[in-house]
Amino acid sequence: MSTTQTAVQAEPREEAAHGTRPIAWKFPVTYAALALLSLLVFALFSPAGARTRFQLSTGSDFIAIPVLDLPSRPATWTLGLVLAALAAFAIWRAVQRARTGVWLPVLFGTLFVLAFLVWAGADRNAVIPLVTVLTGALALSVPLIFGAMCGLVGERSGIINIAIEGQLLAGAFLAAVVASVFTSAYAGLFAAPVAGALVAVLLTFFAVKYQVNQIIIGVVLNVLVVGLTSFLFSTVLTQNAELWNARQQLPRLPIPVLSQIPVIGPVLFNQTILVYLMYVIVALLHVFVFKSRWGLRMRAVGEHPKAADTVGINVNRTRVVNTIMAGAIAGLGGAFFTIGQGLAFGKEMSAGQGFIALAAMILGRWNPVGALFAALLFGFSTSIGNVLATIGTPVPSEVLLMLPYIITIFAVAGFVGRVRPPAAEGVPYEK
Repeated sequence: MSTTQTAVQAEPREEAAHGTRPIAWKFPVTYAALALLSLLVFALFSPAGARTRFQLSTGSDFIAIPVLDLPSRPATWTLGLVLAALAAFAIWRAVQRARTGVWLPVLFGTLFVLAFLVWAGADRNAVIPLVTVLTGALALSVPLIFGAMCGLVGERSGIINIAIEGQLLAGAFLAAVVASVFTSAYAGLFAAPVAGALVAVLLTFFAVKYQVNQIIIGVVLNVLVVGLTSFLFSTVLTQNAELWNARQQLPRLPIPVLSQIPVIGPVLFNQTILVYLMYVIVALLHVFVFKSRWGLRMRAVGEHPKAADTVGINVNRTRVVNTIMAGAIAGLGGAFFTIGQGLAFGKEMSAGQGFIALAAMILGRWNPVGALFAALLFGFSTSIGNVLATIGTPVPSEVLLMLPYIITIFAVAGFVGRVRPPAAEGVPYEK
């Protein structure tokens, strides 16, 4: 085995003895609390005789699925009892000191959300459009996914990238300006990664050449981009908006046949080229990070740069190139705020999405697929809040708007379990 391969450590080993592993109560107790919430709130407080309706298809689908009409109270009781059974199973597995696998949290979370929706939509004189919820979840996740991929590539290379927020905002700004000047959303799409890469150039210049604290320089770059774009917005864009800040939108490109599949077709296959690029980037990163020479070298300089240097890898050059490429990815994500939605540029329109993207990266354990699902979770929680706020719900709208930020706090606080960042993350390397 080569020195480079030994430099890249796998996930932390499980504790050797099955019987000596401590009982992990965190998730079983959480499941039990949520099951109790489902029974005591969703089931008991569902109005008697109320019904909840879900719309599962659109007019362009191959098959028109009728509206799903459920009796609210029996449905919430059934779902609550199933959740209680899953919580009991999780407790039993915890006592046995055995792992439950990924299927349990996925199934439990899906059923809990369904129980919440049945309760929230009971007798609201409206149909809950599930396709709209899922489409909104994917759309809201796009900048988060690009930002998480940016952070993943940078931190796997050993560079902490707090400047994702600034890179998203810079991408949104340049995409809007270039698209407006050339009256072409596709021109803005080409310009957005350039803006993100330029911010990354500044990050690597100070972090690698002058070894400035990477967290500090990231915060400074965020402030710099916010100030610069706000200044240009106030002095240039607003004075001649028709030239510099006119709305341009990427057209939707439905994939024949696939876009007409009920439920998943409108959500996944009736999107803009920006979303399709997101699919490609996540898939390529998942393969290249773990199955290619580039990925091996990237992980080597992030885990053990000295060992990587001894086998001829230029550590600092690798970090600079990868971080600039990651900045370009974040710039693409920023384009979604403007040309992706057909909006003109506005001050600070990224609205903290870069920091939520960092939380998604941590929640996904620096893995492209894990970060993808974590970002989708944040987008889904926001989409549910938006839809339920329009149809009316017993939950205050302010609480619904807080959902993605509550999830972010739990993620960065370590609720998902112990996560290990790359060993040399944030540590400058001198040959």
